[in-house]
Amino acid sequence: MFLQEAIFRVVAAILHLGNVDFAKGAEIDSAVIKNDKSNFHLSMAAELLMCDAHLLENALIKHVMVTPEEVITRSLDPGSAIVSRDGLAKIIYSRLFNWLVDKINASIGQDRSSKHFIGILDIYGFESFTSNRMEQEEYTKEGIDWSYIEFVDNQDVLDLIEKKPGGIIALLDEACMFPKSTHRTFAQKLYQTFRNNKRFAKPKLSSSDFTIYHYAGEVIYQANYFLDKNKDYVVAEHLDLLHASKCPFVANLFSSLPEVTSKASKFSSIASRFKLQLQALMDTLSCTQPHYIRCIKPNNVLKPSIFENINVTSQLRCGGVLEAIKISCAGYPTRRTFYEFLLRFALLEPNALEGQYDEKIACRKILDKIGAKDYQLGKTKVFLRAGLMAQLDARRAAILGGAATTIQRKIRTYITRRAFIVLRHRSIFLQSLWRGAIPTFI
Repeated sequence: MFLQEAIFRVVAAILHLGNVDFAKGAEIDSAVIKNDKSNFHLSMAAELLMCDAHLLENALIKHVMVTPEEVITRSLDPGSAIVSRDGLAKIIYSRLFNWLVDKINASIGQDRSSKHFIGILDIYGFESFTSNRMEQEEYTKEGIDWSYIEFVDNQDVLDLIEKKPGGIIALLDEACMFPKSTHRTFAQKLYQTFRNNKRFAKPKLSSSDFTIYHYAGEVIYQANYFLDKNKDYVVAEHLDLLHASKCPFVANLFSSLPEVTSKASKFSSIASRFKLQLQALMDTLSCTQPHYIRCIKPNNVLKPSIFENINVTSQLRCGGVLEAIKISCAGYPTRRTFYEFLLRFALLEPNALEGQYDEKIACRKILDKIGAKDYQLGKTKVFLRAGLMAQLDARRAAILGGAATTIQRKIRTYITRRAFIVLRHRSIFLQSLWRGAIPTFI
């Protein structure tokens, strides 16, 4: 079977699974396939995945529980069967997506053992907080006085969301572990826990919504589906079914089974998993030199030559651009290592590099030579306030321009003098020939 065909089969099977619906069965709290249309989609999904249709049906409407004494198979009601169906579709899609990412990385020659890479992260968020914190750490590391710079700190919002124990994510995971929890009991727990938190509020006339005051402004969240969307059960029956598929591609996607050998469903919190993934991403970013490209949408009608001031200003504020500019102007946006600074600006004060010189002292001599005030010298770097780098470059350009003019003048003088000497020698030679020929004519 061609690889592309196998991928299309898996995608088509996921789409067919989404069309399978359920109705109440004859027994209490049981479900059956709703009608012939749903049976058709079930059969198509089984055919595409190359697995037994009856086993696929049982995996959707039944659940196996393991106790120390016995293995119990119980039926699922229609609502639980839908959750089981969606869980199966999600895990198939997740495995396929991860396989595609690995395949693409391998095809472009990614060397997983390499310590060097160029990565592109496309994300909408408040990146300025990360860069602000990194600036604070660098100032402290270099011994730079930054006490007068006011940084916006959203640590209290982060603690509200992810702090353990007692953060929103921790309370959400806790609620998901109790079968009788509902979105209302979860919301009431939030109201009680954060009633004195200035970043949290309960909207009026609501029994389950809550408001978080983020850096960019307040956001109202509806807790109705928080519990359902946070639950991500890994069902053993699903994994066994797909692992036994007669399609080599599908079986390979599920060749490495997780720790679900006990025939029990393992609860996995999507919020906690996202938090761990985000932390891993932050660890990676902290080891790199990030460069930010912020894309601003000029209008909401998606047409050219239209610029909406209010909309653009809101994006700049929410994206942290205005705050980043403010901090950049107040702090030291330009920084160079002593070596880089001397390599570029040593010509401003050649005497600074005489003998056995100290790099830090040499940098100070250069800056003092031009009368610079808005700078600080760290342990390994020169920190310059906004505008000072342009001033240094202007002085450097003036010296280089003067040197270029001098060189041009010397070269032009040399060329002109050489031409004059050649012409003079030729004139003398012609004069001597003429004078020698005069007696012949007399």
